[in-house]
Amino acid sequence: MPVRPRRAAAALAATAALALLSSACTGSANDAAADDPKAETTITFWHGWSDPAEVKAIEANVARFEKAHPNIKVKLVGNINDDKLGQALRAGGSNGPDVVSSFTTSNVGKFCASGALADLKPFIEKSKLDLDKTFPKVLQDYTQFEGRRCSLPLLSDAYGLYYNKDAFREAGLDPEAPPKTWSEFTEVARKLTKPKGDSYERLGFMPTYLGYETVVSHYMSQWKHGGYFDADGKSAVAKDPAFAEMMTYQKSLVDALGGFRKLDKYRTTFGDEWGAEHPFHTGQVAMQLDGEWRLRFAEKAKPGFEIGVAPLPVADDEVAEYGKGYLSGTIMGIAPQSRKQNAAWELVKYMTTDTDAVVAFAHDIGNVPSTLEALKSPKLNFDPRFKTFLDIARHPASTTSDGAVNGSAYQDTLQKFSQQYEKGQVTDLKKGLADTAAQIDRDIAAAK
Repeated sequence: MPVRPRRAAAALAATAALALLSSACTGSANDAAADDPKAETTITFWHGWSDPAEVKAIEANVARFEKAHPNIKVKLVGNINDDKLGQALRAGGSNGPDVVSSFTTSNVGKFCASGALADLKPFIEKSKLDLDKTFPKVLQDYTQFEGRRCSLPLLSDAYGLYYNKDAFREAGLDPEAPPKTWSEFTEVARKLTKPKGDSYERLGFMPTYLGYETVVSHYMSQWKHGGYFDADGKSAVAKDPAFAEMMTYQKSLVDALGGFRKLDKYRTTFGDEWGAEHPFHTGQVAMQLDGEWRLRFAEKAKPGFEIGVAPLPVADDEVAEYGKGYLSGTIMGIAPQSRKQNAAWELVKYMTTDTDAVVAFAHDIGNVPSTLEALKSPKLNFDPRFKTFLDIARHPASTTSDGAVNGSAYQDTLQKFSQQYEKGQVTDLKKGLADTAAQIDRDIAAAK
């Protein structure tokens, strides 16, 4: 149950916090990995989990590691976000971490380019670890940047569609046939919507970019596109027609369900994203774009209706790719200033590649296993509906966001424009995307 800052504002803050790392980090795997991993030692692991159940799960995982490596003790420090992590990596010293984790995969580009995390290539080569046989390709992609691998995946997140089966039945819809294309989705969302004066008794779906998890990158995963950057490293958002197609559709969905102003007013009545009063739990929305963790959250809230789970719809002319989705997850790395990097690597390697450890941790946290072997392990024992997310994680067309030297800044810029477009503040989509692409290119150039 990852209580994670997934909003654009949080990502922007994390990017800003990491901006100073490029000139502040020193040390590397080559000049700092002189310790004996078989010696008695204690390493410090900083992680972001804070919920009591999550903390218990990470403690259990580390206990398994310590049993397998009795000479290495691990000191755990939790509730560490990228801001705190950036400060520690800048400061260095004996009080800093040896191993770190982050929920913000969009910052991997900055982590790797700035040297905020150590290069893992020497450790991978020494351990003869075959990444292609260990991790799905998308997870390999989001844990490296421009050939430098500074992290490995520790569990993953897959995004799909949750829906209220009882509301489907009430609206005369087949609860076993969720929409597969976006045009079908619009009609289903309309039928599920129950207006009430200038508001709603129930909304079929909250489509605005301010809604929970309805951000640009999650929508874009359902349109076939060539990535956020072209072969020359320039922004592709104005060149690739898929971006305009997605934004045109999303705005049409906003308009079809009542318009931005009415929807946004209703949004302000929603409970906390991570609490029992989430609008999907309460029945305020009948469908919800969300990650695999939502199933556990929703069932814990005892919503009083039957929950269905399916992949998100795809573009109407891409129905053959139905079943794909957006992937992200937790990443692990080694602090470049650590003088215990070989011991640190033992922890990173164990937590990210040991099949039994990955399966057990996935069960305890409620996330998707991150290795190929764990994804097909006979020890997996999830709720049958969870299989949807395992299938999304294995789908060959599932995608993630591209890395960038300035982290998530380009996503924040695109998100800001998209919000202006859905509100009607910008009416010329083609020009707006061109201006946005130019701004993204300027920001990346300035960060190099």
